[in-house]
Amino acid sequence: MTRSPIRTARRWLAAAVLGALLTGCGATADPVDDARADGGPADTTEVAVEPIDPAREITDVRGVTVTTPEEPRRVVCLVALCDDMLIELGLTPTATNSALAAHPDFLGPDRAAEIPVVPGGFLAPEVESVLAHEPDLVIGLEDTHGKLAPALEGATTFWPVQPGTWRDSVAYLRDLAALTGRTEQGERAERAFRTALAAAERTPSDRTALIIYGSDENFGVATPGTDVAAGLFPKIADYPWESRGVSGTYSMEEILARDVDVLFVETLSFGDDAGALSETLAANPLWNRIPAVRNGDVHEVDSEVWAKGRGTRSLTLVLDQATAALR
Repeated sequence: MTRSPIRTARRWLAAAVLGALLTGCGATADPVDDARADGGPADTTEVAVEPIDPAREITDVRGVTVTTPEEPRRVVCLVALCDDMLIELGLTPTATNSALAAHPDFLGPDRAAEIPVVPGGFLAPEVESVLAHEPDLVIGLEDTHGKLAPALEGATTFWPVQPGTWRDSVAYLRDLAALTGRTEQGERAERAFRTALAAAERTPSDRTALIIYGSDENFGVATPGTDVAAGLFPKIADYPWESRGVSGTYSMEEILARDVDVLFVETLSFGDDAGALSETLAANPLWNRIPAVRNGDVHEVDSEVWAKGRGTRSLTLVLDQATAALR
């Protein structure tokens, strides 16, 4: 059957956005057995939080140095991690291209509607629009927005981030807290997340879990090292999905062979795509043989939080929803 040019183009765009949103290029997998500073069990997350000091210059977890002459107050977000961090610190984005703030556990739809939207979407935000907001700081995803750096140079400070693990996300939060002077808020947010993760680790599930994402019949498997939320799962469940260098390289046959008990589905919509990914995949006879599907343990989750958020508030919501489903 011949596919229409519009449908083919939409799939190409979906693949490009999936790669940019969900793959942490150059990121290393989060070691599950990191040693604790207090000598506790190696696989248990440390809850204690180091003090954050205000700073005019930071060097982040990927070695990027960011300097601001004053505490930035007008911050434009080109990646949802930025929105997550600002809201954790009690700040509001000056403009954004993310829908994360509209989630009820962030600002909610009414307050989020007051935030200007950067035209051009995630892949191609308009530089002129960004600069029109007179930002003190612009935060984008390194492998997607790094190309904007020359156009922003001299007009504002650009910070390219690239989280690969939850520890990266925490480090970015601490750095932004230092730059904005919101040190108490940063410490509080980090402590709340670490407490939630440590609690989830104390009662891990022996059920096999899987996170898939996609649009139309295209889907991928979220793996630790290429997806921040997936990096939490080896701590709280049986999660036998390892990165193969590119996010999503598992077949339906391989998924069926793993006897998945609980399935989390991130539907990513593009253009006029309609319907949940789990509904689309229901046409595949192998899908319907997966234990989680047979037993009604398939959970459509908010992709803005699970796939794109990657900050401490998003990851806490992921833990809350995942542990409830895995019981």
